[in-house]
Amino acid sequence: MRPKILTVDDSKTIRMIVGKALKTFDCEVFEAANGVEGLAVASRERPDLIVLDLTMPIMDGVEMLSKLKSNPELKMIPVIMLTAEAGRENVLKIAKMGVRDYLIKPFKEDVLIERVGRVIDLKPKGEATNKIRRFDDPINILVVDDKPAICEQLKTGLGDTPWIVSGRSQSGEAVDYCSQTLPDLILVSLSLADNAGYTLFQMFRASSKTKNVPIFGMCVKTASDDQVKAQQAGFTGVVTKPIDFDDLKSKIARSLNLDTSYKYFEQKSGVLLLKLPGTFTQNVANEVNIHLRAKVSEAVDSGLDKLILDLSEIRKPDINVIKLGLAAIQLCSELSLKQRIVGSDSVCNECKNFEETKDWKFEGSFDEALASFTGPAMASAA
Repeated sequence: MRPKILTVDDSKTIRMIVGKALKTFDCEVFEAANGVEGLAVASRERPDLIVLDLTMPIMDGVEMLSKLKSNPELKMIPVIMLTAEAGRENVLKIAKMGVRDYLIKPFKEDVLIERVGRVIDLKPKGEATNKIRRFDDPINILVVDDKPAICEQLKTGLGDTPWIVSGRSQSGEAVDYCSQTLPDLILVSLSLADNAGYTLFQMFRASSKTKNVPIFGMCVKTASDDQVKAQQAGFTGVVTKPIDFDDLKSKIARSLNLDTSYKYFEQKSGVLLLKLPGTFTQNVANEVNIHLRAKVSEAVDSGLDKLILDLSEIRKPDINVIKLGLAAIQLCSELSLKQRIVGSDSVCNECKNFEETKDWKFEGSFDEALASFTGPAMASAA
């Protein structure tokens, strides 16, 4: 359920500032112009937090707070008090009222978010939904590195994706960027001066806005101390330079739970087609294995009883291809799916060199494999 936040202030400007600050988060914001209205809204909506001004006409914050605390149904609602007075006596007076926290006007939006985030779990809009993002969906990546060439290298290396890469060279610039635009993922150089990369990581983790954003540290491959330090600090992972972009894409996909299954699995002509790409790397094998059981089970659940494993783009099958083929065939056996294998003559001949695959039978194309389902089974494993 979305958290409810009630702001009670006679200043329309303050209410607008609070609403604007919370606009990017998955919460409901209610407003009241004085304590009387605030009590009415609180009784009706039962908010998870009240941001309450101290000085208001009709009924001020002190009286409203007193009535809240005397109401058994409302007394447990946490309150953040707003005050224009910064004196020690005033602060002590507020603290004795039983409020959870306080803010002195004027205040910055990020400070308000930080204080609210201490009380309730603020989630950026979209994070709480069940919509699964795909690998080919746009995502925003923030790169914090004082070497402009690294950001340009990342833009080029990720240029075959719809992902947007933005670069900032200093910590302050990165913080300002995040106050305006919430990135989906952050890459931070661990070689920034004065350990600024680690300090920035702690700042991001302390902020309710960025605390759940995956953050990777970047360092040269030989900087083993930095890699260990980043892991101990709690970074999502480490990206080493020179950057392996296939590996980086895989890390990004895993950290954001991006769906990559569509690249390999397709329900076509009444069968589940599993087509492996010609460039079959360990990362590809990992991705397919992650989705294999779920996609085959999904196909069975939707009424399909046939699978075609298409190796036609594979030039020379290696042990990863063999393992994946065996896993697919075993799964088909468990779930009672008929299966066929498509592959070239060279793939067929290569498979004869492996004890596990020497008896595999191959079809020349998808259409041939589809047609063969009406005849005797032709794809099997020793």
